[in-house]
Amino acid sequence: MRHEQQNSSDWVEIVREKVRTLQFGVVQIVVHDSRVTQIERTERTRLNSGVSVDALKTPSEA
Repeated sequence: MRHEQQNSSDWVEIVREKVRTLQFGVVQIVVHDSRVTQIERTERTRLNSGVSVDALKTPSEA
């Protein structure tokens, strides 16, 4: 039982660290057979104002 408690605190600490360092995004916990097997973090970058698609074109495309 002690081993399972240690593993539980390990993944919880990993999730806390991923959330603590994330400004915008998603942290997903993957579970298999009632056990946490994977933790994924997807970070998003938010722009203060939208960027026009025309601004992204190269001079030859304009």
